[in-house]
Order: sequence, then C-alpha cells, then structure tokens
Amino acid sequence: MKKFRIYVLAACTAFALVSFPNAYAHTAAQKFGRGLAGMTCGFLEIPGNIVKETQAKGAIGFPLGLAKGLGMTVTRELVGVYEFVSAPFPAPSGFRPILTPEYPWDYFH
Repeated sequence: MKKFRIYVLAACTAFALVSFPNAYAHTAAQKFGRGLAGMTCGFLEIPGNIVKETQAKGAIGFPLGLAKGLGMTVTRELVGVYEFVSAPFPAPSGFRPILTPEYPWDYFH
C-alpha cells in the first residue's frame, strides 16, 4: 500500500510539473516532469499504441499495437529514468524530449 501511495504522489507531481508547458522552449523542470511521467505512467504505452495502430490499420492494429506498446513500455521507463536523472543537464540540447509523443498520455488527445 505504501508503494501505491508513492506512485500516486509521483504521478500527481509529474502532472503538476507539466500542467503549464511552454510551447517554444523546454526547461529542466519539464525534463524532470517527463522523466517522472515516463517512470510512473509508462504502462500507458500499451493502450496508447493499441488506439494509435487500430485507428491507422483497423482491426489488425490491436495485436500490432499491443506488441508495440509492450516494447515501448520498457523504452518509456528507461528513457524516463534517464530524463529524471539527467534533468539538470541540457542533453539533448535545449532539454528536448527524446520520445514522441512527449508524455505517455499524449496518445489520448
């Protein structure tokens, strides 16, 4: 139960950090928020990729999206750790995001 509270707190913190993104420049705080979001919400890659692939390819998109989502979950988690740890440093230049979409919940807009 304690771990669940920590995850919920981390997700809320990430959401608060990225609620007001600046469309023109990325900051260390946004990179930190992306990292936190990637570490705590990486599982959203599964339904996000299912939705994306199903819209693009029809019914065959479900198994393709599931497979892609499972692989991207691992990627999102690892990139999240990298962005979280390296938040103070502007790498890549200008604190740009490594993955597209920038946040795991951006599939659902």
